[in-house]
Amino acid sequence: MCKLLVTSVLFLSPLLSFAQERQVPKHALSEAILNRLPADYREHAKDVTATDPQQAHAAQMSDEELAAFVITAMGSKPEGSEFLVGELDKEPSAKLRAVIVQAVGRHWFAHPESQKVLEQHATSDPDAGVSMKALETLRRIRMYELNRMVEGRLAMAAAAGDTAGQTELGKEEELSHLFVGETMLPAFLRVPPPVFSVKPADQPIRVLAFGDFGTGSPAQIHTAKAMVDYHKLHPFDFGLTLGDNFYSRGMMSPDDPRWQTQWEQLYGPMGIKFYATLGNHDWGSPDSPAAEILYSQKSPDWRMPAPYYTFTAGAVQFFAFDTVEINEAELEWLDAELKKSTAPWKVVYGHYHIYSATRLDNKVLIDRLLPVLKKDHVDVYLNGHDHNLQEEKPEDGVHFFVSGGGGAGLYEFNPYDRTIFKQKLNGFTVLEADPKHLKISFVGTDGKELHQRTLSKGE
Repeated sequence: MCKLLVTSVLFLSPLLSFAQERQVPKHALSEAILNRLPADYREHAKDVTATDPQQAHAAQMSDEELAAFVITAMGSKPEGSEFLVGELDKEPSAKLRAVIVQAVGRHWFAHPESQKVLEQHATSDPDAGVSMKALETLRRIRMYELNRMVEGRLAMAAAAGDTAGQTELGKEEELSHLFVGETMLPAFLRVPPPVFSVKPADQPIRVLAFGDFGTGSPAQIHTAKAMVDYHKLHPFDFGLTLGDNFYSRGMMSPDDPRWQTQWEQLYGPMGIKFYATLGNHDWGSPDSPAAEILYSQKSPDWRMPAPYYTFTAGAVQFFAFDTVEINEAELEWLDAELKKSTAPWKVVYGHYHIYSATRLDNKVLIDRLLPVLKKDHVDVYLNGHDHNLQEEKPEDGVHFFVSGGGGAGLYEFNPYDRTIFKQKLNGFTVLEADPKHLKISFVGTDGKELHQRTLSKGE
């Protein structure tokens, strides 16, 4: 189900979703923009709001691009979606019909009766591209419905204490995620390897961690250079990535040229291995998850053996967790591996937040992942997704850190009573551990420590 929610987010314009995440002020569209829209859309477009930078950008678009931008905004509200569904048959532009099909994504899910319109365009729209968009949307809807059935049956097994049934149904739930949208990830690439060791248990470690970086932007390049410079003075043993490794839709193949320009040339100079996780943007392209996993066979420094896996290093056991494709089988795997761990410190890392001063509480992970972390005595949960640096208040011994300052555009904050530290800055996280101490530090692009927390055991 989580992947379906991610997919619905991808229906929205990147400009709009980015503005919503940052919580920047928005205003009604200017008269100049409204007057350029097709007459049928102008009245409903008066309810659309956008930031000043968005409106300035929109003013430079062609008329059709501008209409697409406004239609996408209209589709994010129930009343706008209803209007657009009614306009779909009348819209003469194939491009705008395709935009409408995507823009009202949430409406199709919430109003099954309207899916007849989708079916009509899937089978008889004059433009093949529009038919493809309608078919893609219908496929997501059908898989969503099947996933809901599996989730209901899982809940029934849990209530009855049927652990064997839960395990089998969990496998079915995981299998159903292979067919969501257009993502192509063979089942054998989902299988995590047995726990492996990166550094002997009796040695201290220093680890680099960061997320939300693969844009090729000056900010990414500058932040990567800061990591390399820091490494020269304080060598890292290895690194972790926290997802959204490559924008905007992940990698097309293990041979994508961006592996060189956005990965090897920037982080390769450190000469360390990185143990990566997937973010929602890494799931955005059909082949991206498989491409990122398979690139492990081609690179001296990139390691992603599966969407989720575990390894030990010094006194820490790390658990890479796929928060975008979370399902019962993965949760059972994490619970079992955490229970078997004898490491003094347990660190779980992934992309989506549990708590954050940008997006606030993540109800799905609070309900599904957090109970496992607390039950199995995890010390640290580390994530990206929000493009800034944060520490939130611990809960039942679990400490929460957000490290999404790797180079993508920075996000604002909301008032949030769980926050201990927050900075809207590019930067990275350093974890240093021995059997008695685990220190987590945020470091800015100037190489200076911004904030640190030291956890202790056995004293």
